[in-house]
Amino acid sequence: MGNTEVVKSLDIMGDRNQSGVTNRSISDRERFKSLDDIDVTADGSPVLRCMISITYSVVCVVGLIGNLLVFFFIRVRQDRRISKINFFILNLAVTDFQFVLTLPFWAVDTALDFSWPFGDAMCKIILSVTVMNMYASVFFLTAMSITRYWSVASALKDRSRKTSCSIRWVSVVLRSLATVATAPTSIFSTVTNVAGEKLCLLRFPDGQFWLAVYHLQKILIAFILPMAIVSISYLLPLRLIRQRSMKNNSKRRTHVTKSVTIVVLSFFLCWMPNHAITFWGVLVKFNAVYWDKSYYIVHTYVFPVTVCLAHANSCLNPLIYCLMRREFRKKLKDLIELLFLGELPLNSIRLLQLYCVNVFVLQCCPPGTLFSNNLIVNIKCHLLC
Repeated sequence: MGNTEVVKSLDIMGDRNQSGVTNRSISDRERFKSLDDIDVTADGSPVLRCMISITYSVVCVVGLIGNLLVFFFIRVRQDRRISKINFFILNLAVTDFQFVLTLPFWAVDTALDFSWPFGDAMCKIILSVTVMNMYASVFFLTAMSITRYWSVASALKDRSRKTSCSIRWVSVVLRSLATVATAPTSIFSTVTNVAGEKLCLLRFPDGQFWLAVYHLQKILIAFILPMAIVSISYLLPLRLIRQRSMKNNSKRRTHVTKSVTIVVLSFFLCWMPNHAITFWGVLVKFNAVYWDKSYYIVHTYVFPVTVCLAHANSCLNPLIYCLMRREFRKKLKDLIELLFLGELPLNSIRLLQLYCVNVFVLQCCPPGTLFSNNLIVNIKCHLLC
């Protein structure tokens, strides 16, 4: 992600008296080009860095809890095969779960003024895991949008037409594509001394040109193409619904419209600012535009915030794709009742009991205790296994 390429700024915005503007400008540009293989940003405000570090920590906690709830809801959902859309939601949750596990490292990195204290090996591992899960998350989100479109389209057009495609193979292909897209990060990520600080960043052999190409392909593959596919996949069902004149099902049309708006806007708002500033950096590296004070200020104070916003998408996904659905909201309510009231509805108890049978297979608890009326005793029994 963007914060992994953040480095110490050069003191290029000092006093700019009229007599020294030209020479200082030329000198600054040369100093920038001497670091042409890294993104230059500023030290920024200590308060800002502290706030970002705290935000990373909060996002990590919320993301861990949210994605663990997704695991629980889907695996205990019912005793039948997982649907295609839920399979992709589960994979998205796994990806986001792995992603948020890297946030504590970036929180420490940000708090230490982007000085990397974990060594070269961890730099390569954490940076690669971060980027790979970023790609995988976007790919699974796109696959979910396509799956949902085909589901709505088949329901509205012809129920007899079914597409036979193994979602497990699709998952393997998407993760393979994410791994391939991450290859440059795995190869060229390293810890480098810049101005006396150890920084975790990317170093390409030919400097800024290949770094610009890398950023450009990331913008295309991880934002523009997925955004186009997601938008089309969520807007086409609305068109189909209007064509079918579903006047008697206004609630469904309202629900679909609401889902479209939230999904598209959340994806766009979380990622667009970061990719927009990254694209500005691409233009600078290609010498299409000049870097100036505004570029410096944006990379000092705005860019770290956009990275934080992009990371927050990993804890928003469980809320958007699960808590908006009635079945998951009901199961969350049941779980809260279990935790605070110590009881659940009979259907939820039955589901949990079936889950215990499938997972633990009576390995630890006596057979007579599994289907006892005391659900708390059953759960405690299996937690001790």
